[in-house]
Amino acid sequence: MKRDVFRTLKEDENGAVAATYALALMGLIAVAGVGFDYARLSTMDSELQNGADQAALAGASQLDGKTGACSRAATAAISLVTNTTLLASTDHSISIPSETACDATGSVRFWQNKDATTAATSDANAHFIEVDVAVRTVDYALTPVTGLLSGSLNASAMAGLGSSICKVPPVFMCNPAETTDPTFTVSNYVGKGMRLIANDGGGNYGPGNFGYLQTNAGNGAQATAQTLGRVDIPGDCVGVDSVTTKPGEQVSVLDALNTRFDIYDNGLNQACGNGNGLCPPSANSRKDLMHKGGAGNCGIANGGGNGWVEAPHPYRPTSATTPMSDTEIANTSPMGYPRDMCHAVSLTGSCSGGTIGDGNWDRNAYFKTNSQNYASTFSISGAFGTSTPTRYQVYKYEADNAASRLQNQSDGSIVSRPQPYCQPPGVPVNGAAPDRRVISVAVINCQAEGVTGSTSGVHVQSWVDVFLVEPSAARGTGASKYTEKSDVYVEIVRATQLGGGGSTAAQQIRRDVPYLVK
Repeated sequence: MKRDVFRTLKEDENGAVAATYALALMGLIAVAGVGFDYARLSTMDSELQNGADQAALAGASQLDGKTGACSRAATAAISLVTNTTLLASTDHSISIPSETACDATGSVRFWQNKDATTAATSDANAHFIEVDVAVRTVDYALTPVTGLLSGSLNASAMAGLGSSICKVPPVFMCNPAETTDPTFTVSNYVGKGMRLIANDGGGNYGPGNFGYLQTNAGNGAQATAQTLGRVDIPGDCVGVDSVTTKPGEQVSVLDALNTRFDIYDNGLNQACGNGNGLCPPSANSRKDLMHKGGAGNCGIANGGGNGWVEAPHPYRPTSATTPMSDTEIANTSPMGYPRDMCHAVSLTGSCSGGTIGDGNWDRNAYFKTNSQNYASTFSISGAFGTSTPTRYQVYKYEADNAASRLQNQSDGSIVSRPQPYCQPPGVPVNGAAPDRRVISVAVINCQAEGVTGSTSGVHVQSWVDVFLVEPSAARGTGASKYTEKSDVYVEIVRATQLGGGGSTAAQQIRRDVPYLVK
């Protein structure tokens, strides 16, 4: 039977898939177009962001706080960075509109903080730069079938200048006035004594405690001792604004700090090398401890042995405000630089500022007990231009006049030796090398920062230079204990001047590196 032609055509399925493809073609082109054009957009976004990043970094390198910093930063961001975007459909260059004002408006903005919440108002407080690059457009190749013809992109970046301090012992102290002076206004404390207390009880650090910073110099007490005692300090530089604290008090490492006073206890070979030559003393090593025995006896003696010992008649004032009488002075051994009187009366002292003294130390007793160096006619005002010189000023004056001011004195068979005896001649005080009795210390609000053991990202309020007044030693015992082996007594000298200029030229090196914030 002959088949019906029309029925045959109706049932014929050859070529049916063509219709399916025809219906799906627009969708397939759209999907492919989105993938292709998205890749082009992504590449252009990378090009724009790279340009913004480089512009921000170039600008940040100029933010030194000096006059014209904002203008120089804007010029660097606009002019010194050249980049192109090859995928843009119009202008291929990446451009930044000109801005020079120290403010947070326009395409080049300056901020005081990295959170970009406080606008800069001057060259001095412009710490971060944020830049926007101009919008660029890409004409889509395949996506127009969906009705989308082009896409536009821009980019922004923010950068700051990260600074590090180098060549300093990695020491921090907890702000002793954290609740009343959280920024630690250094000028308020210059010349005042400060008792730094080891956190040997464990737990969180509090006002007046001190500790050490992580510098990758190594783990353990020996590595810390090397950073405290050596002239060439091992380890990395330390961030000026943000640091990581190091766990453990390691009281024994203070023996390395004492080498700056010409004191060399046993066990320092690893920290200071054979013969302790890597840890020289200051050329002015005056201290309250006196010497007994020969040059081979260089440690702190215990139980009547030879070495550095407490003076036979040590300075022990009874008043926190009234200097010693001439009778009391006559019965006192040659003094080292003493504590503030309010700290000197007992182990914890009676200073109104707690661990912070008042700067009132017994100058009269100091000069009169060192009568071999100072005649009765010596005028404090005549020598220093003030009747109240700081201990650091006296220290430098004596170093400059060592022949007449740093002479040995005896009390019986015990000798006061203000110049190096164990490792002569010592490092000159006013020379090119760092002063061995001045160190730069990071001031941290330990309570607010929650410092306990190893804590990273700790904000530093300021850096201060402190003068090491006396060596760390246990003086007295029992109820008559006068000082702890774990404590360090210092005098505030000044705010640390970073950059190797001014009065601290030899003390440290500053390194600045621009870095991206976002």
